Amino acid sequence: MPPTLEQERALHAWNKVQALKENNQYGKKAKDYGREAKKMSARILTCGLGQALAFIQAKSEENKSLKKLHNDLTDWVIKERKIPSANCDTLLLNIIHGDSDFMKRATNETLSYLVWLTRFIESELGDILEQGE
Repeated sequence: MPPTLEQERALHAWNKVQALKENNQYGKKAKDYGREAKKMSARILTCGLGQALAFIQAKSEENKSLKKLHNDLTDWVIKERKIPSANCDTLLLNIIHGDSDFMKRATNETLSYLVWLTRFIESELGDILEQGE
């Protein structure tokens, strides 16, 4: 049997968190990535997906791990799930140039994906997230 959509989400999120650990980004970068990923669902529910991604984009100039978060979300929603989009490079640009149907589908998929991502962040990076700076 082929994997379910939930299994595909879980595997993708697992691989992203493992890559974060394995590429010697454990520490401050992983901490920032984890902290912002955990806040992302609340931001989306409060402000919307576009505004939440714009916030991450603005902070990513000074913190490259946040660019990785945006790239990981783009990779899942646009490249892996292949939700029909405006064919832009990032999830944020697809939201800006997309229609309301894309926005709804992308928001639902991002929220579903973040459940797995944040669970794996807690299990794999929890000790780093709890440490003081």
